[in-house]
Amino acid sequence: MKLTKQEKSWVFQDWGNSVYSIMITTAILPIYFKGMASNAGIADHVSTAYWGYANSLGTLLISLLAPILGTIADYQFFKKRFFSLFTWLGIAFTVAFVFVPSDQWMLLLIFYMLSLIGFSGANIFYDSFLVDVTTNDRMDKISSYGYAFGYLGSCIPFVAFIFFQATGILPISQTMLLNGAFLLTAVWWAVFTIPLWRNVHQVYFIPHDKKPVRSSFLRLGTTLKNIKQYRNIVLFLVAYFFYIDGVDTIFRMASSYGIDLGISDTTLIIVLLVTQIVAFPFTIIYGQLAKRFGGKSLILTAISVYIVICIYAIFMKTATDFWILAMLVGTSQGGIQALSRSYFGKIIPKERSNEFYGFYNIFGKFSAIIGPALMGIIAQVTGHTQYGVASLVVLFIVGGVLLLFVKPEKLNQPV
Repeated sequence: MKLTKQEKSWVFQDWGNSVYSIMITTAILPIYFKGMASNAGIADHVSTAYWGYANSLGTLLISLLAPILGTIADYQFFKKRFFSLFTWLGIAFTVAFVFVPSDQWMLLLIFYMLSLIGFSGANIFYDSFLVDVTTNDRMDKISSYGYAFGYLGSCIPFVAFIFFQATGILPISQTMLLNGAFLLTAVWWAVFTIPLWRNVHQVYFIPHDKKPVRSSFLRLGTTLKNIKQYRNIVLFLVAYFFYIDGVDTIFRMASSYGIDLGISDTTLIIVLLVTQIVAFPFTIIYGQLAKRFGGKSLILTAISVYIVICIYAIFMKTATDFWILAMLVGTSQGGIQALSRSYFGKIIPKERSNEFYGFYNIFGKFSAIIGPALMGIIAQVTGHTQYGVASLVVLFIVGGVLLLFVKPEKLNQPV
């Protein structure tokens, strides 16, 4: 399938910002943080809990802003402005990691939360641009391409970091190498956002208003007041709230979980890299299969895989077990995220895409508050991280059952 300039530019943004997910959220920063906390005398399961709490708090803050920002962004020209604001916030605080003293683990957590707000906030508007760059019949594929190439693109800086760390070819300290990784993440993110800034524009919008903020609050209030008109959308969002909680929590807590199992930093980084590579083709496969079987069926398939992952986590004891779990995550993580995004884009009013994607993100982000906190609490109480992972199974089951009751819309293809 040949992509248009707008579709390619939108996909390139995923190629660019996904490096934050692997380098900052999943691999390098959590390992760096765990090391800092350990040097400060913090027990492993306690630092894992703190990492979970930081993710929850950062996510809570952006969640509170998401609906109203999304509603304002439906006005002409506002979407890209908000996208740029949060993108630069995330990039700036990713650079700020370089200036955190090695004994200030709490300051590192604070900077991480601020960078997470920037990254998550930018994604609200990036997701909503999906309706502007493509059509309903291409939406599953384009969304899947975004996630797939995001996984592939993020591997390049990650591989560079692994190479320099493993070979020691650069005559620099480990701290300087880590700082270089943070800077590379920020630069990569910024450079590959340029095509979107140049070529993607807001096609669906509400005409400009003299009092956009006041009018946005009124529109948001009207939507909430007439929520019964959007029963199918609300039902999907509630289902999404539960199952994406488990997906995000497993992704964000993977490194801390692996360290608690005694897996070495080097092995952990290699596992995460291979997971990214595995995710690339499987995400595209999910997008292709959605055209034949429908996005809803493929989302339910991915939920089933995650239920198996949660159950398997209870019995994990070795690095081999962690490899198996990671590969299972790689097969379905991109697919469930991509098809959820495109499924939602096809059932909402396009001229109000930012408002509804604001709700989409608040449901996703608020779920991510519960998951890491739940996992952190159980790990802290029991002293066993795997029980925290296992507890997430209930979220996938509830989400999957609710999704069964979402009625397909009358579209050009099955959903």
